[in-house]
Amino acid sequence: MSLFRYSFNNGKWFKGNTHTHTTVSDGGKSYSELAEMYAKEGYAFLFRTDHWLCPENVIDDKNSPLLWIDGIELDGDNPAGILYHVVGLGKFNGIKPEMKLVDAMESIRQQGGLLILAHPLWSGNRQDEILQWNFDGVEVYNHVCQWLNGKGWGVAHWHSMLEQNPNTLAIAADDVHLRVTEPGWKGGWIMVNAAECTPQSIIHAIRRGTFYATQGPLFEQITCEDGQIHVQTTPVQFIRLVGPAWNGTRVGSFDGKLYTQASFTIPKDWKYAYLEIEDPCGRHAWTNTLWVSEPGERV
Repeated sequence: MSLFRYSFNNGKWFKGNTHTHTTVSDGGKSYSELAEMYAKEGYAFLFRTDHWLCPENVIDDKNSPLLWIDGIELDGDNPAGILYHVVGLGKFNGIKPEMKLVDAMESIRQQGGLLILAHPLWSGNRQDEILQWNFDGVEVYNHVCQWLNGKGWGVAHWHSMLEQNPNTLAIAADDVHLRVTEPGWKGGWIMVNAAECTPQSIIHAIRRGTFYATQGPLFEQITCEDGQIHVQTTPVQFIRLVGPAWNGTRVGSFDGKLYTQASFTIPKDWKYAYLEIEDPCGRHAWTNTLWVSEPGERV
């Protein structure tokens, strides 16, 4: 039986970034500097995802104004020589730079972590190449890669993954480095619905998909009643219901009118469905698929 994923009346909402680099790898700011900057922008948590560095290899700031959560970024070639960057969310031990990419990903899985495919367009990953690894999620937007060369989008890769697994998660992230050559930050984040702002609660909510990804616009309410989806948002130009292939519908206008609510009926033969909103500046937000499905099940 499929379960509706979103309940805006339970828990609290926490703003956070899942892809963060500091001076302990190739970032330009320290833990304390990043925490102060992001806390002032309303962030509640950051994942520390320095390249090939587990929590055992770094020193955290215990007086941080926001929550730091353990993670790691892997980068390297698979046996076919194809480059991947993969963000692992969770606390890990024993992952070393000399490990092969595939072995490190398997270690993350065995330790209960989440594997998020990072910036697939920037990495040059073909959509058919990514399906063999059964990633838990993908970055539908990577802010630094978009700034670098316009290759921050991963929505097309997400759709390929959804065809295989409708529960695949959608992440928007900064991939923050804050060096002279990569100055971008606070351009993509997730809003997580969790019981409390602790590592366990945040990771549990991400695993369940009770969050949405955004570049700016916000979802304020999503409900399901009598087969219809009702959505309320901050003012946006378009509200879209998106399904497989060409399937989808929308409310919106090019005449300057803004919208804050819409209702849709989802056809029963759609394999998956999610909501996307777009504000007048062209900034997007995406829910995860609206139902949690058993393997092979349709909504």
